[in-house]
Amino acid sequence: DGRLTFYPGNQTVDLPFINYMKRYGTVFLNAYTNSPICCPSRAAMWSGLFTHLTESWNNFKGLDPDYVTWMDLMEKHGYHTQKYGKLDYTSGHHSVSNRVEAWTRDVDFLLRQEGRPMVNLTGDKKHVRVMEADWRNTDKAVNWIKEEAINLTQPFVLYLGLNLPHPYPSPYAGENFGSSTFLTSPYWLEKVTYEAIKIPKWSSLSEMHPVDYYSSYTKNCTGEFTKQEVRNIRAFYYAMCAETDAMLGEIISALRDTGLLKKTIVIFTADHGELAMEHRQFYKMSMYEGSSHVPLLVMGPGVKEQQQVPNVVSLVDIYPTMLDIARIPVPQNLSGYSLIPLLHGKAENEVSPRGPRPSWVLSEFHGCNVNSSMYMLRTGKWKYIAYSDGHSVLPQLFDLTADPDELTNVAIKFPVIVHSLDKTLRSIVNYPKVSSSVQEYNKRQFISWKQSLGQNYSNVIANLRWHQDWLKEPKKYENAIDKWL
Repeated sequence: DGRLTFYPGNQTVDLPFINYMKRYGTVFLNAYTNSPICCPSRAAMWSGLFTHLTESWNNFKGLDPDYVTWMDLMEKHGYHTQKYGKLDYTSGHHSVSNRVEAWTRDVDFLLRQEGRPMVNLTGDKKHVRVMEADWRNTDKAVNWIKEEAINLTQPFVLYLGLNLPHPYPSPYAGENFGSSTFLTSPYWLEKVTYEAIKIPKWSSLSEMHPVDYYSSYTKNCTGEFTKQEVRNIRAFYYAMCAETDAMLGEIISALRDTGLLKKTIVIFTADHGELAMEHRQFYKMSMYEGSSHVPLLVMGPGVKEQQQVPNVVSLVDIYPTMLDIARIPVPQNLSGYSLIPLLHGKAENEVSPRGPRPSWVLSEFHGCNVNSSMYMLRTGKWKYIAYSDGHSVLPQLFDLTADPDELTNVAIKFPVIVHSLDKTLRSIVNYPKVSSSVQEYNKRQFISWKQSLGQNYSNVIANLRWHQDWLKEPKKYENAIDKWL
């Protein structure tokens, strides 16, 4: 959650290396994902293109494997490149359940797709390496810096992708069957200030926006939660952020130990945030700040120190920034703009050849846990969220200055602003058309998947992640699918 990287969010947990980057570099106060879920977000970051252009509609559909990323271009221009850890930006990964949930979101049924979120404490006060796979990849990156990077005659670019601070996905069996787990050890939990944890306010279920209600329900969050449960989920999430911060620290230390830190630009960001029970949800797949606001910190040669940038920026800006750093000509068709002028502390009027950076960012989402395509425009103090065709689902408008917790939708109160923001949004993306093509895509994909299973279809669909709800009335849900088709 990007808000943890600056005041007041950063009061809840100790993140020493994030703070180190702030002291010796620049922190972006308003950085957003272009799609609040793993694969579509990463597709935007690696391509520099908005989600409706990559057509990365869900976690199963990303970029073509042979897509030319900024890293490929840097390699072509003489950079030595190295990748470790989670990449997750090409098509074809993630579970069948994930896919089918995304394809069937227009079906008239409501099924819980997640286990109820819970916490799990493991090990003792000496247990540091909880997320072992991430630590292994961090070790690989550290060794590469110490053994390879130091001897290179050409410049290098190193990418390290972590899973943390992602909740651990629902196990299919065992005592915690079906639960999505926030897992940490006492070592990391000690870094969290419990007193500083805010318990989010919730609207009543009947007052919720219909898309929010669908999300809460499918994420299994509409039941009763005690304050203590909510506080724990948030505390364990912050502890997982502290463990992530330590991995960043390993990289910074390796660069410092090899004398490379002074001549290396370090960028820290994320594909999406985590709601951690804000708005009665966990995970992401939402345009609320907890889910869509990402960290973005940069330090290194030429980057202004102790700078806080208020401009809205997003992950598509990484592509032109990387090319700018490498002095490679930036293609004209990109959705993003180089961050270099902002990082150098230059005024926005010193513009790129493409003209000034826009005063808005765009995020969109078309995947599972929402029953409508959604589009978010963030500009100035406003966050505008439009849905589907722009008519059948009412929009939301939040004034982030007056209402940072996004508890009051003021769309009806400010029709002129809604009209103006909607006009801007439509000038960037013909969103009713995109929504309708996503609906057609979902139906096509579902039909071909269903046909590929033949007679086995009912058995397979009944046993996906929603099986506990599905198996109560399988005929009813099959009929709803038939009606949709």
